[in-house]
Amino acid sequence: MLRCVQLISVTNKRDKIQLAANMRNKIHSCTIEGKLSAMEYRRLGRSGLKVPVLSFGTGTFGGGNEFFRAWGASDVAEATRLVDICLEAGVNLFDTADVYSDGLSETILGKAIAGRREQVLISTKATFRMGTVSGPNDIGSSRYHLIQACEASLRRLGTDYIDIYHLHGFDALTPLDEVLSSLNNLVTSGKVRYIACSNFSGWHLMKSLAVSNRYGWARYVGQQVYYSLLGREYEWELMPLGLDQGVGALIWSPLGWGRLTGKIRRGQPLPKESRLHQTAQLGPQVSDEHLFNVVDTLDVVAKECGRTVTQVALNWLLQRPTVATVIFGARNEEQLRQNLGAAGWALSPEQVAKLDRASEVTPIYPYWHQWQFAERNPPPVASQK
Repeated sequence: MLRCVQLISVTNKRDKIQLAANMRNKIHSCTIEGKLSAMEYRRLGRSGLKVPVLSFGTGTFGGGNEFFRAWGASDVAEATRLVDICLEAGVNLFDTADVYSDGLSETILGKAIAGRREQVLISTKATFRMGTVSGPNDIGSSRYHLIQACEASLRRLGTDYIDIYHLHGFDALTPLDEVLSSLNNLVTSGKVRYIACSNFSGWHLMKSLAVSNRYGWARYVGQQVYYSLLGREYEWELMPLGLDQGVGALIWSPLGWGRLTGKIRRGQPLPKESRLHQTAQLGPQVSDEHLFNVVDTLDVVAKECGRTVTQVALNWLLQRPTVATVIFGARNEEQLRQNLGAAGWALSPEQVAKLDRASEVTPIYPYWHQWQFAERNPPPVASQK
């Protein structure tokens, strides 16, 4: 029988090795509120910032509108309890965005971490339009909007700096020198520590990095991307770019838009408590056959490991190149504790290969063609077919 293997501590020597084989990083001990916890920490890209391999996404805080209520609706008391549990486990990075419940997620997170700001890392985002705000400049990545959005996030979070500030999407109308100079000014002013992007195409990110390099401005050290066993498109373009340019990956929706929870099974109806009832059509589309092939394989591997389907799906991501941290959410304490069980161990190479085979799909052009020239242009993750 195949068995899961315990995480081994190995010292890295180079930046690219660190990005390509994150599982070699040391597991560090940290003391939070007097309690000792073991958590693996990885550098975010080529930056000096270390982040936990698991991070907590706070899209479940607030439930300020119908879309986010389908995710969860934690109030301040519950959010504070969830933050307590995260910190006890060494998870000190909390991800939010200004548009999550129209700012309510940031507000609740700020209250949940009150009095312990120095113990946590905050990641938030800007670019999209919030709620019913309809002004022509209340959207995008212009200097006007980024400064306005950053200062509003700082107020809601109750802090004077943001550790990782993301652009939530690419603004094709604002010149990149305006975008990157504005972000650089936020960094030099002390309001932002590091910058990252989210949902960019490869050329969006590469051109942005070139502008930062040309002027010596702060450059993106991370990209927050959709990546899961049900959606491996990240491997086609953005992962090779991240390896080449030293941009770490922060993974969002690692359970395939809520499909890899272990509750969705072949021949069974959708569980009554599932956000997919309200949000399935708004996220990535997956055929039933592909979904069930992946779930069937997850079931097999989970039984071999004595782990849950969710833990196996998250652990698979922790072993992929460039991945610095996997952002997961939780409606309640039970879900949170289960997700925390995804760290501290590793799937065997055979189990990873089994999951790779079940989840692999034929890439679109030009990637299927490029992969035929693997002798000189190898993909970042070898095909298992």
